[in-house]
Amino acid sequence: MGYGVRLKISGPRACFTRPEFKSERVSYDVITPSAARGILEAVYWKPSIRWLIDRIAVLNEIRFDTFRRNELESKLSYRNAKEAYEKGTDLAIVATDKRQQRAMTYLRDVAYVVDAHFDMTDRAGDVDDGPKKHYNIAMRRFRKGQHFAQPVLGCREFPAKVELLEADEEIAGFYSDAPERDLGYMLYDLDFSNADSPDPLFFRAMMRHGVIDVASAREGLVS
Repeated sequence: MGYGVRLKISGPRACFTRPEFKSERVSYDVITPSAARGILEAVYWKPSIRWLIDRIAVLNEIRFDTFRRNELESKLSYRNAKEAYEKGTDLAIVATDKRQQRAMTYLRDVAYVVDAHFDMTDRAGDVDDGPKKHYNIAMRRFRKGQHFAQPVLGCREFPAKVELLEADEEIAGFYSDAPERDLGYMLYDLDFSNADSPDPLFFRAMMRHGVIDVASAREGLVS
């Protein structure tokens, strides 16, 4: 295992969309490992390292809410944009003609403690490009609240608050005394070995006393 960090990730709203729903967005019960990894990468990412989520602790009660919002039914394609650029023509979408109203089922007042570590990849450079250097840089960025992009809780309009937890002490959550809870199959990540069509990987999310052991679940991933 590589160098590890412990973070508290929270926000007033979150939506970790279930892929089985198409036009309507419906969130998973808790943050997915891929969404947690995206938050870490928003703070510090380099080709030399890859973040891995080990543990997710759910601090607040799982509560859902819904609202409706206007969305566009389509978006501009790269081909149309390139053609307009080459020909010097105008390119636009008339929002009033393409607007659709869709519902979203999202999570309210979420807070998680995420334990993660990074491993070195085969894209690491020379001897100086080692784990200690990346760990020190990452810790400094977490402490200062720096990030390359705004960390979000599933959707761009739901910003995440990221706090570094220096100590290893346990933080009591809403489900700390609760028995085992089966959250069903959840998206773990995407397998990009096939660049043309990434394959989704799923795992059985079992929450025991408010904690999901993602590290153990990696052994039983299904596609």
